[in-house]
Amino acid sequence: MTTLMSMPKVDVVRQQLISHPISIAMQTPESVRTFMEHHVFAVWDFMSLLKRLQLDVTCTSVPWLPAPHAEYARFINEIVLGEETDEDGNGGFTSHFELYLQAMKEVGADTSKIEHFLALLEKGTSPDEALALCNAPDSVQRFVKQTLHLAKEGGTHEVCAAFFFGREDIIPDMFQVLVLELTSKGEAPACLLYYLNRHIELDGDEHGPLAEKLLASLCKEDAQKWKEAEATAIQSLNSRISLWDGVLADIQK
Repeated sequence: MTTLMSMPKVDVVRQQLISHPISIAMQTPESVRTFMEHHVFAVWDFMSLLKRLQLDVTCTSVPWLPAPHAEYARFINEIVLGEETDEDGNGGFTSHFELYLQAMKEVGADTSKIEHFLALLEKGTSPDEALALCNAPDSVQRFVKQTLHLAKEGGTHEVCAAFFFGREDIIPDMFQVLVLELTSKGEAPACLLYYLNRHIELDGDEHGPLAEKLLASLCKEDAQKWKEAEATAIQSLNSRISLWDGVLADIQK
């Protein structure tokens, strides 16, 4: 039976993502801006995976009922607390998404597409239509559509697999490479560095291990669930690779 300890196919794709040439390509302020203009959509859609897990693992309805597993409910709620209202580094609080927008403005990146996208959503436009109307890059549109489809239609174990393998487990290693490259070239703005290092710290030390435990608890001894979790993990990692490919193509234009 497949388990977290026996997913060699996932490990192969994970390594491909970590070694993606996107980090080396960010050699100029312009390339950093291009990266952020794409990546901000992934920062945004992360919350849909997290909110789906909050719906499934905690109680968000009235009347309230105790969560079956308080440890996992606390874990998810802690991540929500941090993602929506984390310390901003200046004595206040902000969401990680807004922190990222602040970093974009700090480096002069174009925030018009993501802001237009959110404005359309607030008016009731569907995400797919909003992505097209805001002229998001094709690779971004594919990435966000895949994330939202999973968040809406996937099983809880599949959503958790994407959350763990595609986000919490990979982000510390992936962002560490970015930090090293950016700082070595002197191209890292303070706000972006704070965002990246905050995720390296939280996801590596706290969130990653707990997300792994949650996935194991959801799949238990069910071979089919483990198989589906593995497939979702591979899909999520490949989706991120495709997103990075799109960024790289724009940088190299």
